[in-house]
Amino acid sequence: MSPDDSAQRSTPKRRRGSVLEAALLDAAWEELVNKGYDRFTIESVAERAHTSRDVIYRRWPSKAELLQAAATRAGKQEEVVVPDTGTLRGDLIELLQQASRTRAHLAVHMILQLGGYHAETGASLADLRSAFLSERGNAMQIILERAVARGEVDPAKLTPRVIAVPFDLYRQELLMTLKAVPDEAAESILDEVFLPLVAVD
Repeated sequence: MSPDDSAQRSTPKRRRGSVLEAALLDAAWEELVNKGYDRFTIESVAERAHTSRDVIYRRWPSKAELLQAAATRAGKQEEVVVPDTGTLRGDLIELLQQASRTRAHLAVHMILQLGGYHAETGASLADLRSAFLSERGNAMQIILERAVARGEVDPAKLTPRVIAVPFDLYRQELLMTLKAVPDEAAESILDEVFLPLVAVD
């Protein structure tokens, strides 16, 4: 093998289009998860992605826009298994446990960094959460539709505010303790608050 052949084989392929964009967004999300928002910079993302700042700025002119795009991609990639235990209570317990296993650490991290994020971008944690969830299926909706079909739930009681109750209380628990929500707390949210709200009279 000639020196020229060796050089060609060792030269990394140049990334373009969607492949490059995916690599940049993955690097941005990894930076956020590993370092937190206060240490999240375009420079650190460029270094992690093995590219230049100009490549990133051409696509996302600001740190906030890059973070929103990275959150959207991360949410789309995260696999959400919709539980099917045969009961509404069982399904929701599994769904809350799944959230605690996969997102509690990041949520605590973002809560602690929220002041800097809001001050710099004017956005809230809810905005980032909306981006994260924007391109994924709605597991809660599927679970509730099954429960209505089984006769467990009164569909007239399923207002947007009521549907949001389990995860609103889950996030409140997370905010107050800065720890993963224990199973007994998730069960209390369902048994004492949500299930009585939606039960068929």
